Amino acid sequence: MHEAGYDFEVIVPEVEEAHDENLTCEVLTTENARWKALAVALAVPEALVIAADTLVYLDQKPIGKPKDLDEARDMLRRLSGRTHQVCTGVALAHAAASEVSVFAVVSQVTFKPLTDEIIAEYHRRIQPLDKAGGYAIQDESAMIIAGIEGSWSNVKGLPMERLIEELTTRQSLPRRSQGRA
Repeated sequence: MHEAGYDFEVIVPEVEEAHDENLTCEVLTTENARWKALAVALAVPEALVIAADTLVYLDQKPIGKPKDLDEARDMLRRLSGRTHQVCTGVALAHAAASEVSVFAVVSQVTFKPLTDEIIAEYHRRIQPLDKAGGYAIQDESAMIIAGIEGSWSNVKGLPMERLIEELTTRQSLPRRSQGRA
């Protein structure tokens, strides 16, 4: 957001995310983002709140954040040599205007074939426990990623290209504003 010229404040909402395998990636992530955005918007009704939820999908099933290093290793083993989807749902909420809009962006990520040694070295270099799929595109990605189709920033967790389009259509949010995230 700073690189795009927006000032913001991070507020982490107290929201339990849904993980319903019966929902599409777009529906699940946009609903999680909506709940997060509304929770913050009620606390700061004057602000435009931007919230996001990112999940990794393999074979149409969501892969969330690993609970421990063993699960993180298992996730990378499952992703090894395969293409999966990264879906980020984004919600923009403005409580004072009684307004919420959502969108989702899906990117395709192809992993290199990974050995247990590569996985172990990768996890020595990054902290996988707070990342969907147990990896981070912005950290040491050359070790594990063969290619990306779609938005790189989406895989990182916030599809900036689409978000900037959405914000540009909102006359009330100039760059360098005091929005909240």
